[in-house]
Amino acid sequence: MPVPDAEIASRITLLKRFRELLQSQRERFEAYLTVLDKQKDKIESGSVEDLLAHVDLEEKIVADIISIQKVAEPLKAVIPKAALAKAPDIVRIAETIDTLHEKAAARVIRNKELLSTRMGTIHEELKDLRANPFTRKQSPYGAREEPSFIDIKI
Repeated sequence: MPVPDAEIASRITLLKRFRELLQSQRERFEAYLTVLDKQKDKIESGSVEDLLAHVDLEEKIVADIISIQKVAEPLKAVIPKAALAKAPDIVRIAETIDTLHEKAAARVIRNKELLSTRMGTIHEELKDLRANPFTRKQSPYGAREEPSFIDIKI
Protein backbone atom coordinates (compact mmCIF):
# COMPACT_ATOMS: atom_id res chain seq x y z
CA MET A 1 0.00 0.00 0.00
CA PRO A 2 1.55 3.32 -1.03
CA VAL A 3 2.26 5.98 1.57
CA PRO A 4 0.23 9.18 1.08
CA ASP A 5 2.08 12.30 -0.09
CA ALA A 6 1.09 14.20 3.07
CA GLU A 7 2.73 11.56 5.27
CA ILE A 8 5.88 11.59 3.13
CA ALA A 9 6.05 15.37 3.39
CA SER A 10 5.55 15.12 7.15
CA ARG A 11 8.39 12.58 7.46
CA ILE A 12 10.67 14.75 5.34
CA THR A 13 9.90 17.76 7.53
CA LEU A 14 10.58 15.72 10.68
CA LEU A 15 13.86 14.43 9.29
CA LYS A 16 14.98 17.93 8.30
CA ARG A 17 14.14 19.30 11.74
CA PHE A 18 15.87 16.36 13.43
CA ARG A 19 18.97 16.89 11.27
CA GLU A 20 19.02 20.60 12.21
CA LEU A 21 18.76 19.75 15.90
CA LEU A 22 21.56 17.19 15.63
CA GLN A 23 23.79 19.64 13.76
CA SER A 24 23.12 22.28 16.39
CA GLN A 25 23.91 19.81 19.15
CA ARG A 26 27.13 18.79 17.38
CA GLU A 27 28.19 22.45 17.15
CA ARG A 28 27.48 22.93 20.86
CA PHE A 29 29.56 19.87 21.74
CA GLU A 30 32.45 21.16 19.63
CA ALA A 31 32.24 24.51 21.43
CA TYR A 32 32.08 22.65 24.75
CA LEU A 33 35.27 20.74 23.92
CA THR A 34 37.02 24.01 23.06
CA VAL A 35 35.91 25.53 26.38
CA LEU A 36 37.11 22.45 28.27
CA ASP A 37 40.53 22.68 26.62
CA LYS A 38 40.82 26.38 27.49
CA GLN A 39 39.60 25.61 30.99
CA LYS A 40 42.46 23.13 31.38
CA ASP A 41 44.92 25.90 30.51
CA LYS A 42 43.28 28.25 33.02
CA ILE A 43 43.45 25.60 35.76
CA GLU A 44 47.13 25.06 35.09
CA SER A 45 47.88 28.80 34.99
CA GLY A 46 45.97 29.47 38.19
CA SER A 47 43.91 32.38 36.84
CA VAL A 48 40.83 32.25 39.06
CA GLU A 49 38.86 34.99 37.28
CA ASP A 50 39.38 33.41 33.86
CA LEU A 51 38.49 30.00 35.25
CA LEU A 52 35.24 31.34 36.68
CA ALA A 53 34.39 32.90 33.31
CA HIS A 54 34.99 29.54 31.62
CA VAL A 55 32.84 27.74 34.17
CA ASP A 56 29.99 30.17 33.47
CA LEU A 57 30.39 29.66 29.73
CA GLU A 58 30.53 25.89 30.24
CA GLU A 59 27.28 25.95 32.20
CA LYS A 60 25.55 27.88 29.41
CA ILE A 61 26.75 25.48 26.72
CA VAL A 62 25.69 22.44 28.76
CA ALA A 63 22.26 24.02 29.27
CA ASP A 64 22.00 24.53 25.49
CA ILE A 65 22.99 20.93 24.83
CA ILE A 66 20.41 19.65 27.31
CA SER A 67 17.64 21.85 25.88
CA ILE A 68 18.39 20.63 22.35
CA GLN A 69 18.45 17.06 23.58
CA LYS A 70 15.04 17.51 25.24
CA VAL A 71 13.60 18.42 21.84
CA ALA A 72 15.59 15.90 19.77
CA GLU A 73 14.80 12.78 21.81
CA PRO A 74 11.00 12.94 21.46
CA LEU A 75 11.41 13.84 17.81
CA LYS A 76 13.61 10.80 17.28
CA ALA A 77 10.95 8.61 18.89
CA VAL A 78 8.35 9.89 16.40
CA ILE A 79 10.48 9.27 13.32
CA PRO A 80 10.15 5.71 11.99
CA LYS A 81 13.36 3.67 12.15
CA ALA A 82 13.10 2.87 8.46
CA ALA A 83 13.16 6.58 7.67
CA LEU A 84 16.26 7.07 9.85
CA ALA A 85 17.96 4.15 8.12
CA LYS A 86 17.43 5.90 4.76
CA ALA A 87 19.16 9.05 6.04
CA PRO A 88 22.84 8.15 6.46
CA ASP A 89 23.83 11.76 7.11
CA ILE A 90 21.62 11.83 10.20
CA VAL A 91 23.13 8.55 11.43
CA ARG A 92 26.64 9.95 10.82
CA ILE A 93 25.85 13.16 12.74
CA ALA A 94 24.40 11.12 15.63
CA GLU A 95 27.56 8.99 15.73
CA THR A 96 29.70 12.14 15.73
CA ILE A 97 27.68 13.49 18.65
CA ASP A 98 28.24 10.25 20.56
CA THR A 99 31.99 10.51 19.93
CA LEU A 100 32.03 14.18 21.00
CA HIS A 101 30.06 13.26 24.13
CA GLU A 102 32.66 10.65 25.07
CA LYS A 103 35.51 13.14 24.47
CA ALA A 104 33.74 15.76 26.56
CA ALA A 105 33.22 13.30 29.42
CA ALA A 106 36.93 12.38 29.35
CA ARG A 107 37.98 16.04 29.36
CA VAL A 108 35.63 16.87 32.21
CA ILE A 109 37.24 14.09 34.26
CA ARG A 110 40.71 15.36 33.32
CA ASN A 111 39.85 18.93 34.31
CA LYS A 112 38.31 17.73 37.56
CA GLU A 113 41.52 15.89 38.45
CA LEU A 114 43.65 18.91 37.49
CA LEU A 115 41.47 21.19 39.58
CA SER A 116 41.65 18.81 42.52
CA THR A 117 45.45 18.70 42.25
CA ARG A 118 45.62 22.48 41.97
CA MET A 119 43.39 22.91 45.02
CA GLY A 120 45.64 20.54 46.98
CA THR A 121 48.67 22.61 46.01
CA ILE A 122 46.94 25.81 47.10
CA HIS A 123 45.98 24.25 50.44
CA GLU A 124 49.59 23.22 51.02
CA GLU A 125 50.81 26.72 50.18
CA LEU A 126 48.32 28.22 52.63
CA LYS A 127 49.38 25.79 55.33
CA ASP A 128 53.02 26.71 54.76
CA LEU A 129 52.18 30.43 54.96
CA ARG A 130 50.35 29.96 58.24
CA ALA A 131 53.26 28.02 59.71
CA ASN A 132 55.83 30.63 58.71
CA PRO A 133 56.54 32.91 61.70
CA PHE A 134 57.58 35.79 59.43
CA THR A 135 54.14 35.99 57.84
CA ARG A 136 52.33 36.44 61.14
CA LYS A 137 51.12 39.89 61.92
CA GLN A 138 53.62 41.73 64.08
CA SER A 139 52.74 44.27 66.73
CA PRO A 140 53.51 47.83 65.64
CA TYR A 141 55.28 48.32 69.01
CA GLY A 142 57.75 45.53 68.48
CA ALA A 143 58.08 42.28 70.33
CA ARG A 144 56.89 42.46 73.89
CA GLU A 145 57.72 40.14 76.69
CA GLU A 146 55.03 38.68 78.83
CA PRO A 147 55.05 40.15 82.35
CA SER A 148 56.37 37.84 85.04
CA PHE A 149 55.08 39.78 88.05
CA ILE A 150 52.88 42.79 88.81
CA ASP A 151 54.13 45.77 90.81
CA ILE A 152 51.24 47.42 92.62
CA LYS A 153 51.76 50.63 94.62
CA ILE A 154 49.18 51.72 97.08
